[in-house]
Parts: sequence; C-alpha cells; structure tokens
Amino acid sequence: MTTAPEAGRFHDALGPLRDREQVAGRLLESSAKHSFDPDRELDWDAPFEEGKWFWPPELVSLYDTPLWRRMSQEQRMDLARHEAASLASLGIWFEIILMQLLVRHIYDKPLTSAHVRYALTEIEDECRHSKMFARFIQKAGTPTYPVTRLHHNLARVLKTVSTTPGSFAATLLGEEILDWMQRLTFPDERVQPLVRGITRIHVVEEARHVRYAREELRRQMASCPRWEAELTRLGSGESARTMSLSFVNPRVYTDVGLDRREAIAQAKASPHRREVMRTAAGRLTEFLDEIGVLRGVGRRLWVSSGLLAP
Repeated sequence: MTTAPEAGRFHDALGPLRDREQVAGRLLESSAKHSFDPDRELDWDAPFEEGKWFWPPELVSLYDTPLWRRMSQEQRMDLARHEAASLASLGIWFEIILMQLLVRHIYDKPLTSAHVRYALTEIEDECRHSKMFARFIQKAGTPTYPVTRLHHNLARVLKTVSTTPGSFAATLLGEEILDWMQRLTFPDERVQPLVRGITRIHVVEEARHVRYAREELRRQMASCPRWEAELTRLGSGESARTMSLSFVNPRVYTDVGLDRREAIAQAKASPHRREVMRTAAGRLTEFLDEIGVLRGVGRRLWVSSGLLAP
C-alpha cells in the first residue's frame, strides 16, 4: 500500500503526486454518492421524440460539408442516429478492453487497499455503461458497428501485453475525447431525452475514471524505466491513430443511403470535423504533453491521427 511519504517522493511537471490511497478513498466516497443504475434511472419505454436529434448536429462527421448541405434534414438526423450507435458500439468495445486492463493492473496490488477497491468499483461502472450502450443501440433500431477485424485483434494484443503506463494512456484516450462531446450533448435540448440521460450518467461517472487514470499515469511516468516510458509514447500514438480511424464506422454512410467513398473523403477533408476532433482531444493532449508522453515518434503519430495539430 502506498504511504504519504512514499507518494511525496514522486514529482513531475505538474508538481508532487497525491497519495494513491487518499485519491482512491475520495473516489470511493464520490462513487457511493453519485452512481447510477441506468435500467432504473432512464425511461427506456418512452418513445423517441419527433424532430429531435440523436447526437448534436455539429458533432456529426459530415456537418458543414458539401455533402451535408445536399442532404435532407431527415437524412441528416438519420446519420446522427447511426453515428450515435457507432459511438455506443465503440464505447462497448473500449470499455471491455479497459475492464481487462484494470484487472491486470490490480492483480499484484494489495487486495484490501482503497486503490484496488476503487478499481473494482470502476469495473462495476463500466459493466453498467456497456449494458446501457447496448440497450441504446437496440432501442435506436440500428445495427451494431464493430471496429475492423484488424483493430479488434490489435486490441487483443494490447490487453495481453500492455504495460501499466501504456494501459492508462490508452484509457484516457478512450475516455476524454468522448467525454468532451458528451458534455456538449447532455444539456442540449435539441437532443433526444434518452440520449441526454445516457450522456449525463456517463459524464458524471467517467469524471472519476479520468481522475483515477490521470493520477496513476502521472505516477507511472514519474517512476517507470526509460524503455517503458518510450514504449508508452509509441503505444499512445498508435492508439490515437486507431481511435481516430474507429470513431465513426464508415458503414453508417451506406446505411443512410450515402456514397461511402464520397462521405469518407468529405469527412476527412472537413475543416470543421478536424477542429472538433482536435478540440475534443485538447485537454488530454495538453496533459499528456506536460507529463512527457507526447515526445518523439509518439508525438508524430498523434499528429498523423489528426487529434493533435502539427
């Protein structure tokens, strides 16, 4: 178990690290006060409201492109519905990865520590989130949108061989970009009430997950050997590339009657979309830069992902 004097030995560009047990204790207190059961909190039986979006239009991949301007309002809203389902599918895939990484992280930790108890609490949260996203996909009447077979199998390798700092860097990548988008979604009255409720629950509970991962990644980067830090930089950059490619499954374009090649090309060329993705990743990339993750080849991979400006 980490003690306060031990924690005080570790510093980084952000200052001294907080005691691991104190951080976990506060997160456990917050979990006890602010955790939700989506099956009970949300009205799954209510019909969707006519004329409301499933995702804010400004966050849809084709927003403000020539193709978007040619689409009917009905087709735009249908694309938003399918992209919301694509994000929910991505969320389930990512959270299953995260749960396995958390189990690996605590395997050698003191089993009665607050740090381990909070990790188990977070796994409980992620189980509920995955079921919530799956229920939403069914309710929305869309297909599931899995990642490519290549990325699915690359994640299988990540789950097996990732080092601890690499695991927490990947965790933050999956959590913070979507969190930024969801913070715009849940107060947006143009959006379906069910979607707003889902994003509100996710934002509240993910705030704890981000705090836990940031604190642990800082600790790991301050204390790990040089080879592990370099591996974390490379792995983080490659994860950023995978995330940017997987964020919207291209099949959504076909499913709403668009030409897939044209839609992919216009989304990729869209200045608005590029700005949205970089802004969504901005808080995370600033943090990773401060603690030494965005360096060398890893930084170049981040730039190539489109999530970080050159």
